Amino acid sequence: MGKTGLETRGIGPRQARRERNRCRMSAFGCIGVLFFVFFCLASAEAAPAKKMNKAEYDVVVAGGGMGGTAAAIQAARLGASVLVVEPSGWIGGQAAAAGVSTMDDLSRQSSGLYLEFISRLRRYYDSRHKSMGTCYWDPRSVAFEPSVGQRVLYDMLSEARRSGKNAPDIRLRSSVAQVTREGAFVTGVTVLDKTSGIKNKIRCRVLIDATEYGDILPLAKAEYRAGNSVSPFINQDAMIQDITWAAVIRHYPGGIPPHLRARRPLPGYSEARRNYESYVTAGGLNFKGVYPVRLPVNFVTHNAYRGLPDSSTPWSYDGQPQNWKFIAKSAVNWGNDYPGKSAWNGRSGLPVRYLEDPALRAQAEKDAFIKTLHFIYYIQNELGENWSVADDEYELPEPPAAAGELPMDWLEIARRMPPIPYVRESRRVIGNYTLTSSELLRNSLSYRDGQTSHEFADAVAIGGYILDLHGANTDSDMEWEMGEKAASVVLNRPRGPFQVPLRVLIPRDVEGLLAAEKNLSMSRLAAGALRLQPICMMVGQAAGALAALSAESGVPPREVPPAKVQRALLEAGVALSLCKYSDVPPEHPFYGAVQLSNLYGLLNPIEPPHAPSYNISDLDDPVLAMAIIKGADKGIFGVGELLSREEMVSMLNRARAASKTAGGRDLSGGEWPEPSYFVSRGLFSDAVFQAFGFGNRPLPKNRRRFEIPSTHRFAEAVQTLDVFGILDVFHAERDFRPARPLTRGEAVDIVMRAMTAAP
Repeated sequence: MGKTGLETRGIGPRQARRERNRCRMSAFGCIGVLFFVFFCLASAEAAPAKKMNKAEYDVVVAGGGMGGTAAAIQAARLGASVLVVEPSGWIGGQAAAAGVSTMDDLSRQSSGLYLEFISRLRRYYDSRHKSMGTCYWDPRSVAFEPSVGQRVLYDMLSEARRSGKNAPDIRLRSSVAQVTREGAFVTGVTVLDKTSGIKNKIRCRVLIDATEYGDILPLAKAEYRAGNSVSPFINQDAMIQDITWAAVIRHYPGGIPPHLRARRPLPGYSEARRNYESYVTAGGLNFKGVYPVRLPVNFVTHNAYRGLPDSSTPWSYDGQPQNWKFIAKSAVNWGNDYPGKSAWNGRSGLPVRYLEDPALRAQAEKDAFIKTLHFIYYIQNELGENWSVADDEYELPEPPAAAGELPMDWLEIARRMPPIPYVRESRRVIGNYTLTSSELLRNSLSYRDGQTSHEFADAVAIGGYILDLHGANTDSDMEWEMGEKAASVVLNRPRGPFQVPLRVLIPRDVEGLLAAEKNLSMSRLAAGALRLQPICMMVGQAAGALAALSAESGVPPREVPPAKVQRALLEAGVALSLCKYSDVPPEHPFYGAVQLSNLYGLLNPIEPPHAPSYNISDLDDPVLAMAIIKGADKGIFGVGELLSREEMVSMLNRARAASKTAGGRDLSGGEWPEPSYFVSRGLFSDAVFQAFGFGNRPLPKNRRRFEIPSTHRFAEAVQTLDVFGILDVFHAERDFRPARPLTRGEAVDIVMRAMTAAP
């Protein structure tokens, strides 16, 4: 493969020449930010497609959306070589390439790569004195321009390249055409360059399906669900959710540029106009903060729903009602679902054939594209507004394939549409475990209303959203064998943030394949809550961590202990536990270890939280607000309290069982020559040494840091654990001090390291 856009951003003469060229172009009035984005894309697309530089990668990621990009970044940061294969010319998936850059996040907590992504965007907009709280009629929201979001993702990928080994490479306008298997193992892929038609065979240790449709699953001959049917007996007429071809629009105060004016309607406009008149009219209603929204609304209210910051203007605005009239850029993603109200042969949603049949997919996406173009005509010619597609977002080299045979006077508008549609529902892999809506509800009730933990021990991400289906939401569309029906949309709605377990990423019948987007092992209703941008990015990060650890250790992903993946994610700043403690804030040195303790039930907290359940779709829920004021949403772990003997035995037996350690021993009934009211560092080291069987393991070649007399009764245990890095919590101290009492915080840190130290 030739140099990608990321490779051209390295150091040296080539970069200098390009920087000089950029300076020259800026003299012609190009906006720096937008030029930078288009420069990345143009460089990537200009890469020679005749031959790929590498024939083997640790990880191949099919799909450069939110999940795929996060997977690539995390895998690269862990040292894996990574190839991203993206069918379109854009990365960022639903949040950038599809134009849905208003973040759907009701979890009220962000972490990991998603938090890093949002933080970088916030620094960008803060430096321009602009708010990101511009959408959903609420200044607490998060929105950004797709082009800026893509730039940030490219920056994160570039930094991952510099820190990893030859990673990650990106192939735009390419797709995985074939998957190579040897028995049950995926061993490689054939990558098709869609521009040149050239195919390259690539070997890999792990393949991640992060496509928008779950297109890799049938190629890999993995079992999957589509709608409410199961392969190989897919019901092509089962229904899935609507798609939407969004658009980014902006206000032109001096008048719409002639090339962006819709001068004549397209065929089918009359029906489209009746549809849009039911959503937006010149004399429509203002949003009054009450759901469901009363329709039709006025155009100002429409724009405030998906309002975006505008880098091209000197002023700022946010989602407060008094500022709605100043919003200068927005997204079209309301009233233009396809097929939407028109239905498909009298049924809500799209048929599964949309996923399975390329010809029908192409036709449906063409119709969705035209439906949104109808709205562009509607706002200009029916509402009389000086708005059109933004001229500073996409500007594709040519219109998307879905544009079809448009009249010439529509082509410039079509070129500024997002390159891909917003696909809400894809194929879903079948794993040994399937996440259902009732499990999501139960999990979200952890520590709420007096309940105890219902946490997933193998949790790798936290999200929060309602069970949101756009179409295909009748009883006949649901998976009754999972106990789900139309009423479950309300009955099983999560009552707080929920976790995603690692096992839903792993197919039941294929080795070396992972799911990471909207294609997890889950029911349709669970997918309705897990399909949003933030959770897709966090699940993608988990997939990248698992893939990198699998490639490094040489074992299939399903054999990598979840605790190893979780520790990698915790060290990357990912929040995994639903339980919060006032004495262990995120900046606490034992924050990660305490989270792992929560997941596996290693130590019971001194005082659990007593948070109420709440309406997750209501940011102003008064019950939750009062609980937060009173501090009831946080418990007390007792991180500085001394560990008792009984707690030691219980936690080590639980940790040993959770990590499936071979060669250790059960500590129950043992005689411990220490007072029962506390455990010393030396005694605990000896207990960990025995419980995890470290005496039977070959020692790594690490240098010991603690010197302890060889005659000391705990010498072998301390020295062995020290070499394995399990006692790193004490390395700031000069001496180990084996007789010193051990705290609960120190204990969980040591156990976390022991659980993840196995080769």
